[in-house]
Amino acid sequence: MQTTGTEFEQVAMFAQTWGLVYLTVMFAGVLIYALRPGARKKFQDAAQIPFKED
Repeated sequence: MQTTGTEFEQVAMFAQTWGLVYLTVMFAGVLIYALRPGARKKFQDAAQIPFKED
């Protein structure tokens, strides 16, 4: 059995490939969470917190 590259290079290639997939999925999840129709009022209320007086 012939391997290409060192163990470090193999681990680095795995991390680069699946890291990109993981971050892309997480980014899409955050977009879906933030842009869903039910979230508008929640985020508008949260945006006004600094301006409310106690």
